Amino acid sequence: MSLNVKPSTSTSSLVLVSLGTALVLITYVTPMATVPATAADLGAGPATRAWILSSMSVGLAATLLAAGVLGDTHGRRRVYTAGLGAIGAGALLCGAAQEPWLFLVGRLVEGVGGGAVLACGLAVLAHDHPPGPARLHATSVWGASVGLGITAGAVLAAALEVGSGWREAYVVTGVAALVLLVPSRTRIRESSASRARRVDRVGLVLLAAAATSIVSALTQGRDGIDGTTLALVVVAVAASVALVVVESRAPDPLVDPGLLAAPGFRVATLGSFTLGLGIIGMSSYVPTIVQTGLGADLWTGALLVAGWSGTSVVTAYGVRHLPRQPSAASMLAVVGVAQLTGYGLTDTSSPWRLMVPMVLCGLATGVLNATLGREAVASVPADRAAMGSGANNTARYLGAACGITLFVVVATHAGTPVDGWNVAVLFSATLTSAGAAAVALAGRRA
Repeated sequence: MSLNVKPSTSTSSLVLVSLGTALVLITYVTPMATVPATAADLGAGPATRAWILSSMSVGLAATLLAAGVLGDTHGRRRVYTAGLGAIGAGALLCGAAQEPWLFLVGRLVEGVGGGAVLACGLAVLAHDHPPGPARLHATSVWGASVGLGITAGAVLAAALEVGSGWREAYVVTGVAALVLLVPSRTRIRESSASRARRVDRVGLVLLAAAATSIVSALTQGRDGIDGTTLALVVVAVAASVALVVVESRAPDPLVDPGLLAAPGFRVATLGSFTLGLGIIGMSSYVPTIVQTGLGADLWTGALLVAGWSGTSVVTAYGVRHLPRQPSAASMLAVVGVAQLTGYGLTDTSSPWRLMVPMVLCGLATGVLNATLGREAVASVPADRAAMGSGANNTARYLGAACGITLFVVVATHAGTPVDGWNVAVLFSATLTSAGAAAVALAGRRA
């Protein structure tokens, strides 16, 4: 496709990429509310239920950085649209699955597609919108689309509680991805690095193996350490060590070691990991505690999650109007304090009490969605924008996979559902606060 495009191309790319990003988050949160019905319909046991929640995280963690590298090298639009196609195919496979293993395959495919969309979508916006007010506006809209997707996913899961109680949501998202694919192929202009870089295939394989093994070990070990969990840990360590060795000698490494010395890159990466580790892990458990601990219905859990994500939509879009952009460390500290307002539930508590921490966390989460995304592409060379986006989102969803797992483990091993929730909230808020301190330290300049 020629780079001589109509002036409205940047506007079209902003709309299409924002919709694509929202769709990834819709597919990501769908099973959080529907896992009881999905597991019952497929005859899935406790271990498989854990995989229903985490299988897309495996696909995301394994492919986000790889998708960014491939996009910079072979074309961001090409990889982005391939990702949309994978999301559509994976969602439809989930909706049609009659066996647990087939459903999990579909979720893995959705994760692979989501990684391509998230990594290359933000890079497309960075290419089409130069630094300054235009990019500030574009990244604010992109950050708002993250919250919008989570909100829409939670509400969609509850609104389509008909028939099987879960299949309809996957069919709708699958069709939406394939419909969005058509204008994305024509209205998003192609871009890539000006200097062709050799793709480090060995590094990509090792990265995928390390990320997949880490998330898989966390998921497998939710109910105790067994032989499979230990084997996955060994593979993760071996792949990580091999990756460090290979990357230190590669002429074109996946992530330039020099970027680790850049405060902006460190802040964006560590901040995204902390966001996933803390509030995403906590909010993912809200529908479960509402239904199993407080006796409320699916709609209540969905609306509480929407309170968090919906608030983040407003603040992500509004952050561009602030005279001074708040620091990531300060916003993460706000999230940590806000999480603590969810402590103290009792068996007689109203589930709507949880709307307070959800809204307060949403205020800071929206700011972080916008500022961390912008810093992810601003802190790397323009030719490596998709790699920067991929690294940032890899950190977020690896953190989310760890956060969801840790929250579930703590909550389910600390007594009653309500007691478990309270202990897990304290634990999660501590992780967020520690992450805020680490981000403040990482942002210091020499």
